[in-house]
Amino acid sequence: MWKIVVGFVLFAALSMYVIITAGDKADMGGEKHGADAVHAPEAPASAAAPAPAAAPASAASAQ
Repeated sequence: MWKIVVGFVLFAALSMYVIITAGDKADMGGEKHGADAVHAPEAPASAAAPAPAAAPASAASAQ
């Protein structure tokens, strides 16, 4: 029984620490849909796709 109480106290202390340190930046609204949804900007296409190889290994060995 005492383990449950200790676990609850530790969980409550950790929760309060996270809430206090986040301040007003914590969004407790749940999932966002529509105009409220904010997505991270996509990476540029040049950074997302690696440069193509000169020739595949199978094509180079066939010649």
